[in-house]
Amino acid sequence: MASVASATVRAVKGRRLIPTRAALVLTQNAVEKVRELLEKNPEAVSVRVIIDKKAQLTLLGTEMDYVKSKLSAEFVFNNPNIKGTCGCGESFSI
Repeated sequence: MASVASATVRAVKGRRLIPTRAALVLTQNAVEKVRELLEKNPEAVSVRVIIDKKAQLTLLGTEMDYVKSKLSAEFVFNNPNIKGTCGCGESFSI
């Protein structure tokens, strides 16, 4: 049975992300979860993130994290460019 991972987009408030040249930076928790998912699927050989050119500017400085709580476990995208989000955490405005 394949594992399914969910994701949420969050605006960064109260902390500053370290600026980098990369559009997307993975935390150690995210890297470990990706490795775990790859180990469960031996046919997968690598993970490549492809970002559309039109989306690059809105993603600059985004941090991808993997967060577990009592109610959920999901990938979270902390984006310093977000000005507002919808209630479900899937849509955002800049």
